[in-house]
Amino acid sequence: MRLEKIQDLLREKHISFDYTEEEGCGSIDFEYRGLSYHIWEYADGDGPCGVETNGANVGRTRELEGNYEEQVLEILRQF
Repeated sequence: MRLEKIQDLLREKHISFDYTEEEGCGSIDFEYRGLSYHIWEYADGDGPCGVETNGANVGRTRELEGNYEEQVLEILRQF
């Protein structure tokens, strides 16, 4: 299971989501206030190294690397 802290925060906020995992990378899709959001992990080499998300700006995808799970949590805490 990947992106566990993000899943926990979404549950805490009562936001339903779909989680899938493929080749060691997690993917979360959810709707909030009628808008669709995604958080998709990607790998470059041996394991996940970042996420692609439109959480900060719906319609605009952004890549986050490094401590990306904490960066996504910061964004989602504002929901």
